[in-house]
Amino acid sequence: ASATASTGYDVDNSCRFNDGDSASMTKTSGSGDRRQFTISAWVKRGVLGTEQEIYGSGDSGSNVFGVFFNGSDDKLSVTDYQSGGTLTLTTNRVFRDCSAWYHICVAIDTDQGTEANRVKIYVNGTQETSFSTETYPSQNTDVYVNVSGQPHNVGVDQGPGRFFDGYMAEVVFIDGTQYAASDFGEFDSDSPTIWKPKDPSGLTFGTNGFYLDFEASDNLGNDANGGTDLTESNLDATDQATDTPTNNFATLNP
Repeated sequence: ASATASTGYDVDNSCRFNDGDSASMTKTSGSGDRRQFTISAWVKRGVLGTEQEIYGSGDSGSNVFGVFFNGSDDKLSVTDYQSGGTLTLTTNRVFRDCSAWYHICVAIDTDQGTEANRVKIYVNGTQETSFSTETYPSQNTDVYVNVSGQPHNVGVDQGPGRFFDGYMAEVVFIDGTQYAASDFGEFDSDSPTIWKPKDPSGLTFGTNGFYLDFEASDNLGNDANGGTDLTESNLDATDQATDTPTNNFATLNP
C-alpha cells in the first residue's frame, strides 16, 4: 500500500486534517437514498491509538452512522446506531502503517437478501471478511445517512467530536448506488499487489453525492461533481498537500 505505480490517472492533491485543529468538512443533506450508498476515501493516518473518524452522519443524539478507526486497537469500524445498534462491523485486521495510503470503500445496499451483501468493506481493493464484531442490518433497513436536514461530515463524527488526523484524497460519497471498490481503483498490471486510484467522475452520484479532489486551495470543500460545496472548519490553503496515493511522500511514524 505504501508503494506507488505509474498510472494513467494521477491524483494531484490531498487535504491535511490536523486533529489538534479540529479540522473537518460538512454539508447538510437533502432527502436521499438511505438503503443504497457508497463511501470511498483514500486516507493516510497521522496519529494512532485514538478514534479517527473518516465519515460521520447523524443528529448528535441517538441516531448516528460512522466509518472510523478505533481508538483502542486501530481496527476499522462501520456502525449505525438508531436508538439501538442496527449495524456494527469491526475488522480483525489493524491499520497502523502511517507510511501507507489506504483506500477505504464502504458499500451499502440493505435491500440485499444475503446479509453479508448488505454492507461491504473494501481496503485497497480487497473485501474484508474477517470481523471481531459482525452485526448486519436487517433487510430493507433505512440507515441513518441521507436524512433530510442532517449532515454529511468528513473528518469528524456527529457526536463527541472525534477528529481524523492525517491526509485524505479522492473522497467520494455516492447516493443511490452500491458500488464496488473496483469502481474507484484497480490493481496495477505490472505490480499486481499495488492498488491505485481510478477517475471516479463518471460515476452516478445521485441527489446528495459529492466528490472532493482538493484541487482548489482556496476552496478545499469544493464538490468537483458540481453539487453543493462542503463547509470547511479550521482548514485553510496551507492544508492542501501534494502527498497523494500516486505520489506518496515519506512521513515520520508517530
